Amino acid sequence: ELLFEATQITGDSSYHKLAVTHANTTLKNHFRSDNSCYHVVDYDTLTFQPRLKVTHQGIADESSWTRGQSWAIYGFTMAYRFTKDPNYLERAKATATFFLNHKNLPEDGIPYWDFDDPNIPDAPRDVSAGAICASALIELYPLTKDSTYLTYSEKVVRNVKSKEYILPANLDAPFILNHSTGNWPKDDEVDEPIVYADYYFLETLL
Repeated sequence: ELLFEATQITGDSSYHKLAVTHANTTLKNHFRSDNSCYHVVDYDTLTFQPRLKVTHQGIADESSWTRGQSWAIYGFTMAYRFTKDPNYLERAKATATFFLNHKNLPEDGIPYWDFDDPNIPDAPRDVSAGAICASALIELYPLTKDSTYLTYSEKVVRNVKSKEYILPANLDAPFILNHSTGNWPKDDEVDEPIVYADYYFLETLL
């Protein structure tokens, strides 16, 4: 998004071209047949071909780390905004379908940190994944007229405004929402407030 915006601000098309190249490379190599995505693709620096496909912050390389799925929906919705490339719109829709129809998406819409955690329903949630997805689907809805997108976003907003997720107003901390998961494999920021949950929650409200 920074690269797309840089071209709009400066008139230098090289930034836009870099963003499109990155989006196309991601489109080609990051996604599985079920429309979920990997967290990281490691490219060989000589052949430029994928060397490894891994999920550093998920429970396993082939698992569906929920914030990664949300980034994919958000990223390709945003890329469509700047390019109007229908391939980006289709990718956002396909991964949104995977996310919204997943059997392990909780009833309140706030995802577990990884759809494939064997400890579900006792696994930690990731409010940030829900907030990113909710913001993306607000933008995706008028492009598709798919009411399930709006329904999900409204559900997330309604449920994170509850006492279960909103931090107390008298808490001396610069956060709004609780229960995000940063990096579970490294036991880092598990079931805690995280700034990008707040950012995308506020973006969804706006």
